[in-house]
Amino acid sequence: MKAAVFTLGCKVNEVESAAIMASLENMGFEVTDKLCTADLYVLNTCAVTREAEKKSRQLVSRARKFNARAKIFVCGCASEKNAAVFAGKGAEYVCGARNKAEVISAVSEMCGAENCGLLFPKQTKTRAFIKIQDGCNNFCSYCIIPYLRGRERSRKIEEVVDEINRTESPEAVLNGINISSYGYDGFTLCDLIVALKNTDKRIRLGSLECNIITDEFLSALKGLRDFARQFHLSLQSGSSSVLRSMNRHYTREEFLEKCALIYKYFPDAAITTDVIAGFPSETEKDFSESLSVLEEAKIARVHAFAFSPREGTVAYKMKDVPADVKSDRLHRLLKAGEECSIRYMSGLIGKITDFIAERYENGYTTGYTGNYVKVYLPERIAEGRKYQIVIKELFKDGVIAERS
Repeated sequence: MKAAVFTLGCKVNEVESAAIMASLENMGFEVTDKLCTADLYVLNTCAVTREAEKKSRQLVSRARKFNARAKIFVCGCASEKNAAVFAGKGAEYVCGARNKAEVISAVSEMCGAENCGLLFPKQTKTRAFIKIQDGCNNFCSYCIIPYLRGRERSRKIEEVVDEINRTESPEAVLNGINISSYGYDGFTLCDLIVALKNTDKRIRLGSLECNIITDEFLSALKGLRDFARQFHLSLQSGSSSVLRSMNRHYTREEFLEKCALIYKYFPDAAITTDVIAGFPSETEKDFSESLSVLEEAKIARVHAFAFSPREGTVAYKMKDVPADVKSDRLHRLLKAGEECSIRYMSGLIGKITDFIAERYENGYTTGYTGNYVKVYLPERIAEGRKYQIVIKELFKDGVIAERS
């Protein structure tokens, strides 16, 4: 029998889907992560924006078009928020974001397969995503996720280290809803980094909050054998007044100080970030402060979003910015983000670095450097290995390089 596990949303969803895939494969299913003809579907949904929730609701109908008789199992944030809508569309089993292991139990019961529980994630790329924690206690005023994912909880350090050492992938990404808050039995994210000092994997971090950036934490990262020098440091707004409205616990000045501290330890680091355009109460002056932070902090890449009001959050009741203003600011933010990327990558031309080869396509082997720049190497080489390269020039969404 064939099972399709299809995912919408964040990297945490992808990790959880990969664990479901590994379990289904162990139960004897042929497994794919594509939405295609299958006997069984697991649909892992998202509710971070209204558009994501809409796409999630459409998934059951999309799966039915491939096989009207297939058994459909739904999980994730959208079904945590509103399980009834998925049950009403004919899904055989619906659970939420906090109990995805129950999907395996439900499949076992309905299909008569042995229940092996939720296994380590099936690695489908050269980069292994390692979930170290779940949940969030921050309750940013625009975010629905803490209400759906629940309070923060973390895995034991020993479990995380063991999973990283077991993976065959050359790179491990520490992943979670809020990894900065990682904590188990008194141990912190800094302790986890120290515990990984002897691993030969390249260690990359997921999204970080300002509070985690300290001398102690950065010193621990320097102690790793191979650290991917990319810091995804969430900004959301460059205006301190908007940050207060968002219930973000730092100021514009503190964000810039944290960036300066990163560059002190890692001068060639890529600092990437998220910025929301058109948050309620955001003035043109507030927005211009967001744009100026990108330049002052020498941001390497920007993930830009227009504010999406989510029912059940504090910001949902705030007066929204007019749609045309929001659209204009998003356009300007995207343009500023492109300029940031070009500026950062241009500064790498002529430098020697390394990258992990991921795939060969259209005459180029592609992969990513430690600071997450996409590399195009005009020759075919073995995938899943690390190579020393010299960056030659900008190309497409990354750079052309040659082996050094």
